Amino acid sequence: MGLFLLRRVGVMLLTALCLTFVVFFLTNLYPNLEKLAKTQGNQRMSDAQVAAWLDNRGYEQPIVKQYGQWLGIVPGFTNTLDDGQFVGTCVRPGSTPEDTPTFCGLLQGEWGYSTVFKDDVGGIVWKRLGNTGYLMFWVLVLMVPMALIVGVLAGMKEGSALDRSLSTFSIITTATPEYVSGVIFIAVFTSSTVGLKWFKGTATQAMDNPTFENFFLPVLTIALYGMGYIARMTRASMTEVMTAQYIRTARLKGVSFPNVVMKHALRNALIAPFTVIMLQFPWLLNGVVIVETLFNYKGFGWALVQAAGNNDIQLLLAISVVSVFVVLVTQLISDIGYVYLNPRIRIS
Repeated sequence: MGLFLLRRVGVMLLTALCLTFVVFFLTNLYPNLEKLAKTQGNQRMSDAQVAAWLDNRGYEQPIVKQYGQWLGIVPGFTNTLDDGQFVGTCVRPGSTPEDTPTFCGLLQGEWGYSTVFKDDVGGIVWKRLGNTGYLMFWVLVLMVPMALIVGVLAGMKEGSALDRSLSTFSIITTATPEYVSGVIFIAVFTSSTVGLKWFKGTATQAMDNPTFENFFLPVLTIALYGMGYIARMTRASMTEVMTAQYIRTARLKGVSFPNVVMKHALRNALIAPFTVIMLQFPWLLNGVVIVETLFNYKGFGWALVQAAGNNDIQLLLAISVVSVFVVLVTQLISDIGYVYLNPRIRIS
């Protein structure tokens, strides 16, 4: 197990480097840099002025060198402009050449400076990540048990009326986009004109003071959309396990049906849904953009929209790093979980 983990961590680091370099390269393409120059400088800047602005701030350096500066393994770029302004990779508002560090990248815990929020990227990312993390927690608390119960009940007796009803419900929830169900929930449960007004407050208020009334609707919107897929996978796995030979043998020995399901079938039936559940973490982290925007909940997905829409390169890169890390870690946990759920799986 130790050697397996060591190899996987090595592969994870290599994968992270490759993915972050691709993202770094794409975000630093000239059209993005030109837009950044005109946003921070003047929209009427000529091509020559744009090129000078980028060159003075180190954006014309080789891409590999800029990537090394961003990681913190290459000394950061610094320059003093003709007007006396001090700029560079490690420069923050009010910095002087004396108090500017030589290295300032991910390895030093520096994520850069946001050109939109005018603040350190690290503080922005962790604050928005905390908001989305709280949302993810309650979504998983609602979604996973509900999906597993629906899938197990549907798979215990394939072809029954209960199976058809629960399968139809799962398909409907998965086929309904979040922006559709979210709008319906807002219109039905919160509207002051035609709605029931069961829920008061907004998701924006939930960032500071979460309550059932201002936080349940975004949680329900995400949970309903994600639970259908988990339920369908659980149902398919449960159906396959219930037709296995050892299940029939247990039934012939006189084991009660509830004991067959709980002690023999459920553990093996959870192997495939376990993978799907682990894949929900990356989806919840980045896929809740629509819900967070719809309910004006300023989380990680909302920050991603702001960074992409305003060409905030440093913030966009930081969000990409966190996303890559979450995907790789959840895949590692999924692989380890296989071993404990099914001892027949051996690590080669």
